Amino acid sequence: MNNKRDIKSCRADFPLIANSVVHNKPLCYLDSAATAQKPQPVIDCINELHTSLNANVHRGIHFLSEETTARYETTRKKIANFIGANSEREIIFTAGATASLNTAAHSLCQMMLQKGDNIVVSTMEHHSNIVPWQLACARYGAELRAIPINNDGSLGNYENLIDNHTKVVAITQASNVLGTRPELKPLVKAAHSVGAVVVVDGCQGVVHKKQNLKELDADFYAFSGHKIYAPTGIGVLYGKEELLEKMPPFLGGGDMISSVSLTKGSTWAELPLKFEAGTSNYIGAIGLGTAIDYVEEFDLEEVDAYEKALYDDFTAKLTSRVEGVTIYGTTAQKSPVCSFNVEGVSSYDLAAIVDKLGVAVRSGQLCAEPTMDRFGVRTMCRASWAMYNNTADNDQAITAIERAVGMLRR
Repeated sequence: MNNKRDIKSCRADFPLIANSVVHNKPLCYLDSAATAQKPQPVIDCINELHTSLNANVHRGIHFLSEETTARYETTRKKIANFIGANSEREIIFTAGATASLNTAAHSLCQMMLQKGDNIVVSTMEHHSNIVPWQLACARYGAELRAIPINNDGSLGNYENLIDNHTKVVAITQASNVLGTRPELKPLVKAAHSVGAVVVVDGCQGVVHKKQNLKELDADFYAFSGHKIYAPTGIGVLYGKEELLEKMPPFLGGGDMISSVSLTKGSTWAELPLKFEAGTSNYIGAIGLGTAIDYVEEFDLEEVDAYEKALYDDFTAKLTSRVEGVTIYGTTAQKSPVCSFNVEGVSSYDLAAIVDKLGVAVRSGQLCAEPTMDRFGVRTMCRASWAMYNNTADNDQAITAIERAVGMLRR
C-alpha cells in the first residue's frame, strides 16, 4: 500500500508559490532549475534554529552546541540513506555543488593528474563541471576532452575519447539546459575499465528521481541543497570512502585537522571532517535534512511522472500556439526542463515581457555556453518545473508568451 502524499497537495506547503503576486499578477514560477522554492517545514526549521538552537558544531560541550551537532550529524546519515551511499563518512557538506565539484577537481587532480593525461567532460555540462577541470588541466599539463551532443540533445559517442590516459570523467546526471538524462551506467563502466574516476553532477537529478549510488557505482556525486527545496549555501559531495581517504584536503583550517604543529606540520581529521574546514553552514545542512524529510513524504517516481506531464503539456501548447518555436533537447529520458527560442525574438526581451505578466522563466546562456555554441545560438529561454507547479501555471505562461511574441514581432 502506498501511503505517500498526493503530489497535488504540496502546492499549499510553499508560501511563496501559493500566495505571491508579481506586477499585480499571480506568480507563475517556472524557474526551479535555477532554484526551488522552500516548503513551510524548511522555513520553520530555519526559524527554529535561529531562534532557539544556534551554536557552532563540533566545538562546544554546552547544550546548544551538542544539540546542534547531533542534528547536523543526523542529517549526514539521512543524506547517505537518501542517495544510497555506503556510509555517512562518504558525505561531505560544502557550500553547494560548485564547491563540491571544485573540491573533487582540486583534490583528485593533485593526487593523480600528470602531463599527458586527459579529463573527459561533455559538451552539455554546466560551467561548474567544466571550469574546475580546465583549471586542473592547465595546472598539470593535461588535456580536456569533450563528448559531443547529438541533434536531439542526447549524449554523443565517447568511445574514442576515453583511453588509458583518462583519469577523470565528469558528467551531468541531467542537463540544466536540455534536460537530457544520459545513460550513465555504460559511461561509468567505460571509465572504470581504464581506471578513470567518475564524477557526476547530480544537481538536476537528485530532486526528481530516487538515487542509488551503490547501483550507479559513480565515484563522486555532487548536488546543491537549494535545488531540492533546502536553503541556499549548502551542498553535498559524496565520494567513495577509499578515494576520500587517499585524497589531500582542499581547504585548510579548523575542524579538518587532527593536530597542528609549527615544527612538525599538521595531520588531518578522520572522514568526512577532513574536507570540512572552518565553520560549516550547519543551519543550511539541518535545513537540507528537513527538505529531504519533506521530499520523502511523496513518491519520487510519481513526482517525476507528474513533472514530465507538465513538460509535455507546456511543449504541446507552446508549439501549437506560437509560430517559429525551436525546442532544444527532445530525448525521451529527460528532466522537466524546456529550453527554447522563438524565431525573430530575443530571449531576454521575451523573458522581460512575460515577467510583467507574472511569469518567471530564465533567459541567457544558462551557465552552459558550450551548449549554446553547439546549437548555434547565443541564448535561450528556459522553463522548468517542480512538484508545486500545475497546468494553470502552464496556461498562464503560454498566454504570456503568446502576448509577448505578438508585441515583439510587430
